[in-house]
Amino acid sequence: MAPALSVPQNAFLAAHIRQRLVDEAVQVQPALQASIREHLITLLDEVTPMREQQLRRDTWTLFEQQKERWLEGALTSWQAALKPAVQRPVTSSQSNHLELVSTETVENRMLASRMALSLMEVAASEVNDLRKRLKHLEQVEELSSQDIVHPEVLLQALVEQWGACGLSLESWTLINEVVQHHINTQWRQIYANCNAELVAQGVLPVIEFEPRAKPRPAPIPSAGYPQQNYIPGHEAPGVAPGWPAQGVTGGAATQDDAGWPVQAGTGVVPPWSDAREVGVLDRVGRMMTGVAPVHNFAAAFRQVPSQSLMTALAQRPVLGGTLAGAGSAVFGAVLVERLAGELQQQSAELKNVAQNDNEKAIIELIALMFQSILQEDRIPPGIRVWFARLQMPVLGVALAEPDFFNRLDHPARQLIDHMGSCALGFDASDISSEALETEIKRVVQVIEQYPETGGRVYQRVYEEFKEFLKRYLTQKGSTQKVVGVAQQVEQKETLAIQCTIELRNQIKNMPVRDEIRDFLYKVWAEVIAVASMRQGGQHAQTLLFKKAAVDLIWAASAKPNRADRAQVIATLPELLKSLRMGMGVLGLSPEVQDGHLKVISDILADAFMSKTQAIEMDQIQALAERLVNLEDYFTDDGAEELPLDTQSIEDLLGIDASELDVVTSGGVEPSPVMMVWAQNLSLGAWFTLDYLEQSVQVQYMWRSPIGHLHLFASVVGRSYLIQSVRLAAYLEAGLLAPQEEVSLTVRATRSAMAKLEAHPELLLS
Repeated sequence: MAPALSVPQNAFLAAHIRQRLVDEAVQVQPALQASIREHLITLLDEVTPMREQQLRRDTWTLFEQQKERWLEGALTSWQAALKPAVQRPVTSSQSNHLELVSTETVENRMLASRMALSLMEVAASEVNDLRKRLKHLEQVEELSSQDIVHPEVLLQALVEQWGACGLSLESWTLINEVVQHHINTQWRQIYANCNAELVAQGVLPVIEFEPRAKPRPAPIPSAGYPQQNYIPGHEAPGVAPGWPAQGVTGGAATQDDAGWPVQAGTGVVPPWSDAREVGVLDRVGRMMTGVAPVHNFAAAFRQVPSQSLMTALAQRPVLGGTLAGAGSAVFGAVLVERLAGELQQQSAELKNVAQNDNEKAIIELIALMFQSILQEDRIPPGIRVWFARLQMPVLGVALAEPDFFNRLDHPARQLIDHMGSCALGFDASDISSEALETEIKRVVQVIEQYPETGGRVYQRVYEEFKEFLKRYLTQKGSTQKVVGVAQQVEQKETLAIQCTIELRNQIKNMPVRDEIRDFLYKVWAEVIAVASMRQGGQHAQTLLFKKAAVDLIWAASAKPNRADRAQVIATLPELLKSLRMGMGVLGLSPEVQDGHLKVISDILADAFMSKTQAIEMDQIQALAERLVNLEDYFTDDGAEELPLDTQSIEDLLGIDASELDVVTSGGVEPSPVMMVWAQNLSLGAWFTLDYLEQSVQVQYMWRSPIGHLHLFASVVGRSYLIQSVRLAAYLEAGLLAPQEEVSLTVRATRSAMAKLEAHPELLLS
């Protein structure tokens, strides 16, 4: 057994281990650079949309120029982080310190946090063991949050220096998978090496198991959903404690005049918010103490709830029995009143069991929040009955996870908000009351069955609730028809764009006349797209149109060889017939078809006399093989607005679109924030749409699989199809506004706080 080390020796060894951690991370950095470079070169060879291809080229060029600077910057940041780790032990005041940070810094932290979580999935034991050994060496309870031993600190330096070199976070997405694989394999070994040296020095050769105050939740059996990995001490990305709210310009405000955050009632947290409320627990703490806010009262609530209280909570009687007949409007209203009384009684009994004032305050705050929810008469009584059953399970989560009050994106709050946003417009909804109530009932019963799992069960059932909405919001016949139209529209437009890109990439180095290029890009790509959508990419007619594109390119090239000219003459009638048939598929008039064919005929005649370079036959064969399986090369990129209108839908698809309005005008230039928000609206939420000088109540019914198109249904049976760019423009201009300015749980919290501020004695009585 190694002899015990002195305090100076301990400090020296701890500093040495941290330095070794950094040194070994630097040693494997060139291998990471080589992997990134190889990956970027591979990406350049892939066929992608123009915008994506430009991003890849720019990223590769800038990375080649800045890769050494990136390495040097990361090393400098890591070396700078070594000194605070040794010289400044963490203190409570530091851990609770808040400061304003930029949006870029927040995004960097979120990215580093996600990558650190992935590393912890494969190297949790190595990382946690090294932390414990360093704490043992330095005789501290916790390491500084900025200690270099934390993977997120190492990773944040990598991400920040990437940006410092002029490379964007968007370009990081191209290499994220490569970087993640590197750190998961290489850094795990680095942490293991550091642990091995400490063990050799006799520092905690055997680490005994230490029970945590917050045990790992039990797995939840649920078909179709994999078990989540719980990493102690690591919060979900985007919700790290101490991150302040970020203000924005050009969009909605994050706070109202009273200092409360404004959350659109869409079932999701708007992207301009950092998913946090003003410190509710701090305000409660000030009510309890009656003194100025000189401490962080929220920290006082983050203690383990007493065992007696949790036992009493687990043994509470089932609220309202079986709730038979809850779906009846009359009986439901009476039952809501009875359940409210039972909840009040249960809350009072739990407060008597509570061991401290903090527990009493949380019980009262949850009780007042649900009292507000149960008084929301716009939600049908049958739905409120099941919301009532959630009060006690939510109380258990709030006691164990006090951040429930401050996190708008807590899964329990997201679930309640989303179910509430669907139910608020219930009478006009396309979803039957029986279906929605049955699903909410199932959700509540699952939560009651697994009370010990904390927030994880809410996350699981929330995902299942969203899947339910995807199925049932489009179940009604009229909506189902419109969704079918919208899906065909997206498929056709996406195919046309991708076909154009593929054709352009394939013939860019061929001697093809500009007139032929224009015809292929503007007309024939659309022909292939429509045929592929209607009949499939391998249908005989679709293959005929693909072959016609190849034949046209070859026929329009120089023909100095007599045999080639004879072949063109023999095949020309069939080629012209195929071209006319394809243009007929698009519904082009005979006059327009004749105009295109005249231009093509003139070019073919010129090709007979041309002495320029002919297209090699192997190029033609390669193009033919590529076009036969054209659909394999399609991607889902599409940041631009597609040229859509109702008439073109009817002409191209041959279907009736009379019940569908395609929103093609209005709004203002959307900001990136609104583009993100447009992609994250929750199905079932209700909005007010201002379109063609009319204000219409609509429900968000469907988002296309690719995410280009969004469908809203009005209460009078009219449907509105909006592309992502236009949707963001409407959100930016306020022409599409959520009917609820704030979510259900935010309103409930405000109501509870107002009552407590008027009667603070309720907290402890």
